[in-house]
Amino acid sequence: MLYGVQDPGGIINVVTKKPQLTSAHSISAFGTSFGGGGEQIDSTGPLGDSGLAYRFIADKQNYDYWRNFGSIDQSVIAPSLAWYGDDTTVSAAYVHMEYSVPFDRGTQINPRTGKVLDIPRNRRLDEPFNVTTGRSDALDLRMEHRFNDTWSIRTGYGYSRNYYNDYQSRYMSANYTTGVVARRGDATRDAVQVAHTATVNTLGKLYWGDTLHEVLIGADYMKNERDLGDLIRNTQRADFNYNSPVYGNAALPSTVSAANSDQSDHLRTHAFFVQDSIHLGEKWILQGGLRYDAFDEITGKGRPFVVGADVKDSKVVPRVGLVYMLQPDWSLYTSYTESFRPNTSIATPIGDLPPEEGKAYEFGTKFENDSITATVALFNINKKNVQTSETCGTETCTRVSGEVRSRGLEADVTGKINEYWSVTGSYAYTDTEVLKDPILEGQPLDGVSKHTAALYLTRDFGHVGIGDLRAGAGARYASRWGVNDGTGVEYYLPSSKVADAFVSYKMKFENRDITLQLNLKNMFDERYYVSSSGLGSPAIVIGEPRQLIGRVKLDF
Repeated sequence: MLYGVQDPGGIINVVTKKPQLTSAHSISAFGTSFGGGGEQIDSTGPLGDSGLAYRFIADKQNYDYWRNFGSIDQSVIAPSLAWYGDDTTVSAAYVHMEYSVPFDRGTQINPRTGKVLDIPRNRRLDEPFNVTTGRSDALDLRMEHRFNDTWSIRTGYGYSRNYYNDYQSRYMSANYTTGVVARRGDATRDAVQVAHTATVNTLGKLYWGDTLHEVLIGADYMKNERDLGDLIRNTQRADFNYNSPVYGNAALPSTVSAANSDQSDHLRTHAFFVQDSIHLGEKWILQGGLRYDAFDEITGKGRPFVVGADVKDSKVVPRVGLVYMLQPDWSLYTSYTESFRPNTSIATPIGDLPPEEGKAYEFGTKFENDSITATVALFNINKKNVQTSETCGTETCTRVSGEVRSRGLEADVTGKINEYWSVTGSYAYTDTEVLKDPILEGQPLDGVSKHTAALYLTRDFGHVGIGDLRAGAGARYASRWGVNDGTGVEYYLPSSKVADAFVSYKMKFENRDITLQLNLKNMFDERYYVSSSGLGSPAIVIGEPRQLIGRVKLDF
């Protein structure tokens, strides 16, 4: 009930490490087998004895990209303050980031074979100038106040601004007999996304007779504006061969497209919500809520500017849930919820994009004690007006599907088996289908594996030698998943099994803690695929190969 329509822009909550009233300081560094590494400083503690605390984090990373060229360069500065009173907590956090990262669209599917290109996985299909550079700033203000034992209030405001430029040599098509690729030089210059969010909610605990009611009343507001400046579109050139690539022949994109420049998507939302959790005796909790969501959105592009979509809508969405406590640490639950959110896109819309609406049913059981948390749930979700895309000439257009469905089972467990062993495990069965659509009807949703599973075990060996030793290992599995080319042709990516491991050793040095850690990712060097994007020739993002990361941390 709290977040609803804000999903497209998100609630800004960038600082997870909060200021503490106990002094703690650390410096750390890491190196990777890809080449390069990074450093971090983290310091927190009280300012005086009035309840005011600070935290300061500085992080710098510079390491080689795992494919045949590129590097990641990122720096972060994050100061924050918090005041902890008897009944009131106030916090302010700021994050500044500067970054330069590869704009890598991955590999491609050969439509003749239905499989990804048979080339080395580290071989890029673009150019060294495929880079995104930018800077971002985010501010987060929060206040919580407890009026008495019955009522409390929470308020928050968030602001973020992201400015970036990117350049790319975009894969357009290929001759799959010769391997010759037609690419187009594209770029986005002076892109800015600014978001404001605000929320306030009041929580009260009331007794009506002998019945406890936990009442939540609140409101949200969000304004999200995305504006792209120059959109650069060079002409296509067939000057690259993925079997024997030669880089550096493509010119840096420079031709501004007036028809595609000044793309914008301006979205505003506001909401009011109320929720009541009714404790019916010691075993039952009945929850009900209503949320009113409203939004207005305008999109467009071009010089002169042409409006693409101008949409306003609102809806009241309900939520109902029921919990039965079998034991103090074991419960059964069921719920019904509805969702409502605007569809946002800077691509050319095929008509106005009506908001996405959904209905979800869930039934499950949860066990939680001091050692173990475990959940098993069955779910069914139906959505209509789900945003999708299709190819319009050489550009991508946006439209909505009539209806899609997702249903299945989720199970997870995490916690300590005994004083030495801890476990994290999960399994999900997800069956998806497009129920109504002129092109995609009957096909599964893109990027969704029917079966996923993960299991990780950690062993605490206790004191060994001069320090404490811990080690762990595990693996995750995903069955095959599909991607559509926008015309109704479905391609499938193979299943994957990826294993990771770590070992850490914590020891004392002049009464200070030093932690040494090694992480081995993808230890068996599995070739796997993460996601897809684009149409016609869908781009496939490749998972990282085997990587060894060494870390050292000094706490003082």
